[in-house]
Amino acid sequence: MKQSFLKKIFTPINLRDGKEWKSILIFSIPIIISFILQQLYVLSDAMICGQALSSDEVAGVNDVYSLTFVFLQFSFGCTAGFCVITSSRIGKNDEQGIRHSFAAQIILCILISIFLMVVATSLLNYLLSIINVTPQNKGVYTAAYQYCFVIFIGIFAQIFYNMICSILRSIGDSITPLMFLLMSTILNIILDIIFIVSFKWGVIGAALATIFAQSLSTILCFIYTFRKYKQFRLHKEDFMFPINELWIHFKQGFPLGFQFSLLAIGIIFMQGSIVSYDLLPNGNMVFNNPAQNGFGAANKVKSFMMSPISALGTALVSFNAQNLGAKNYDRIKKGTLQSILIVFAMYAIILLCGLLFTINGNYQYIFLSPDKISSESIKFGNYFLYIDLSLFFILGIMFVFRNGVQGIAKSHYTLLAGLFELIARIALCLTLPPLVNGGSINAYASDWSYLVLCLADPLAWTMAIVALIYPFIHYIILKKYDN
Repeated sequence: MKQSFLKKIFTPINLRDGKEWKSILIFSIPIIISFILQQLYVLSDAMICGQALSSDEVAGVNDVYSLTFVFLQFSFGCTAGFCVITSSRIGKNDEQGIRHSFAAQIILCILISIFLMVVATSLLNYLLSIINVTPQNKGVYTAAYQYCFVIFIGIFAQIFYNMICSILRSIGDSITPLMFLLMSTILNIILDIIFIVSFKWGVIGAALATIFAQSLSTILCFIYTFRKYKQFRLHKEDFMFPINELWIHFKQGFPLGFQFSLLAIGIIFMQGSIVSYDLLPNGNMVFNNPAQNGFGAANKVKSFMMSPISALGTALVSFNAQNLGAKNYDRIKKGTLQSILIVFAMYAIILLCGLLFTINGNYQYIFLSPDKISSESIKFGNYFLYIDLSLFFILGIMFVFRNGVQGIAKSHYTLLAGLFELIARIALCLTLPPLVNGGSINAYASDWSYLVLCLADPLAWTMAIVALIYPFIHYIILKKYDN
């Protein structure tokens, strides 16, 4: 009986049958837990670093979150886009096409890993300068550089982990990635404690712990996939596909990867603006970096809180792609519209939980030692959370629109949405805070200038929705797939 129960748990979900909302929700629950566990990777680093390292080192790790996010999001977007092809072929029961898709993704991920590692490490000093992290403030700069460099050298671990998870989800298996991620998260926490607290390796130890844990999880997940699913057992001939196979996947994956990177690039501009609130007119940083540490802690809460909505969007990609392959267009429409209702239910819960975290800045004690917390750090963190969390329903709608359109293989529209989002975020960050402040931003800038800066997220989400309205109505609502 126990074996039968486990077999049922690990049996892939057929997303082409059953109640649409129920299929999406059941499929998304393990993904939600997986995304929350992925955030625990970030949170465990932040918590241990926040308690064991200096204020400058903590600020350095917080500052580069947006930089690492650019490259990791590009890889996540690419692999999610690749698997639209896989899911569609699963919907058509095309087993040879499934294996060719898997083989093509392995080759593309190798090339992407090499490309991103070279570009990221080569441009690291320039990237740090964009967010105002320079050698003039040596402690913050050194920590930021060391952490980023190690993460970028080991970027292959994250890319191949995202790929194998997307492959499993494309077939309807969202449980297996969760199990391996749970193991990896526990290992990451243990290694964090060993490397940072015991070995005193600082931010380098935090980065190494993440890479080692992800690498082990990726290797075991690949082994499991080969043993469990015969359609993914590759042979030499599976790599002998037409060169067009690579182009088909690249055409679907690159726009989504680029779109995700555009989101992260916009966040870099916001991070650069945040750093300015800790800079004195002479270029030195104020004691304890309240803006960077307060915003950094709040941003981690935001990322944690958005995990359920992001996971629902990921589930919707596989749902729509499988049903696109099976030509179940009514099912795509119903599932996508029902996902919007699920988003609003999630929003109510997220808003309540998030606002509870802001009371007395309690969340900052999770990520920072008491000596790094002040009324100023709480102010910077809470203002950001008040604005972002209250408008999270806009983010939820954007995820449904974007992932729903991505799932029907209209990736060029998601790229356009990314451009709209990037332009809106950069325009607001560069113009409104100085305008409201009546001059350049520094540690003496007004609170109102910071509040308008916090509006960058909701405005960017809104502009992305504007770019997605046409494909959402034309293809998903009106079902004009042949036009």
